Parts: sequence; structure tokens; C-alpha cells
Amino acid sequence: MSDSCFQLKGSVVTTFILELYQYSLGDFTQQLNDKIKEAPSFFNQSPIIISLEHFKQGAALNLPEVLDTCRQNGFQPMAFKCADDRFLNDIKQTGLPLLSNNASRPTAKAPSTPVYTNATETVITRKSKVISLPIRSGQQVYAKDTDLIILSHVSEGAEVLADGHIHVYGALRGRAIAGANGDDAARIFCNKMEAELISIAGNFMLNETIRNRAWQQPAQAYLDEQILHVEAV
Repeated sequence: MSDSCFQLKGSVVTTFILELYQYSLGDFTQQLNDKIKEAPSFFNQSPIIISLEHFKQGAALNLPEVLDTCRQNGFQPMAFKCADDRFLNDIKQTGLPLLSNNASRPTAKAPSTPVYTNATETVITRKSKVISLPIRSGQQVYAKDTDLIILSHVSEGAEVLADGHIHVYGALRGRAIAGANGDDAARIFCNKMEAELISIAGNFMLNETIRNRAWQQPAQAYLDEQILHVEAV
């Protein structure tokens, strides 16, 4: 038997979802450029999924034009999300796959909550993933179906992800993605906020915005009505 040529492995990759609501070439190009200017090096060559799930009814859309504009600005479209029959044939013509909701984001799991009875209190908990060493530039750590606790710092260029909460007992300088499976009750905590990016359940905030919130302070990040907040603690 010959040696195996390859191995298929599961992986976690930071992917942005570009959710289109309406479209005109001029407005789309300008707004995309404005967003890229916030962090040019961060968005360069970033993979994106284009979602048409909330696209305005009856509005016109030129998908090849959208793809060309994204690529010209450094994004790498990798798939579509769409349940609207109007666009299915056009999506097929692009050669990119159409993802189901489950393929792009697993169903959010309800966060652990206390269960009370008259006589006793039972708390449902999930075992956390604990990392005692620093997370260095280029490294990625993912806590699947649980919380991530890092007892040291997260370097610039590193990435930490968890389906639950993220706790960093040092400086957070890289990327932190909590609620990676869609749990919008997840939170991010750190002793010193200097992150390149934070994200909870797909809602993200970049370094330039974080600097105006709780920069270099003990901080937490959380969602409130799908708005991402960062505040000192």
C-alpha cells in the first residue's frame, strides 16, 4: 500500500459575511472602500461569504459586478447564502457554492442557565478549555462547544476562538472571536484590551474603534440587541 497523498482535516478560519441589503455599483464600491480604509492590511485577501438573505425585495442585483468589485478591493468571495429563488440561477452561473444556514453558521446553542427547584439549585456548566501559555503571533486556538480561558497574553497576529466565552488574564492584542457558533450571549473578558479585532456571534469591531472604548484597560465585550459593546470593568 502506497503512502497517503493527503489528509482532510477540520479547520476554523475567520470568514466575514457580506450581507447585502440593496445594490448600486457606485454606492457599493464607495462603502466597501470606506470599510477597507478602517483596516487595510486586515481585510486584504480576507475570505467572505456573500449573503442575500435580507436583500430588498424587487431590487436589481448584478452578481458578477459584485464579485468583481469585491476581488478588486482585495476580498476573496468563497460562497453565497441565499434562499431567494430569484438569484439561485445567477449564483449557479458564478461557479461559487451555495451554503445552507447550517453550513455557514451552526445553530446557536442556548447558554448554560441555572435550573431551580423548591429544594435545591442545580447549575448546568460546561467544561472550559484552559491554556496556560502565551498565544503567539500566527497561532490559533479554538475552544469548540465551550469557553476558552487563557492565563497569559494573546499576541498581535494570534487568533483565539470559542463557541462560548473568552477570558484572557493578560493583554489581548490579537483577534478574539467568541460565540463562534452563533451564541449571542457569549462575552469576551480581558485584563488589558489592545485587540486587533473582537467578534461575538458574527458581529465584529476593529482596532480603530476599540481604541475609543476601553483601550489598555480591563474590559469586557458583549452584545445587546445585536450591537457590540466594549466597556471597562
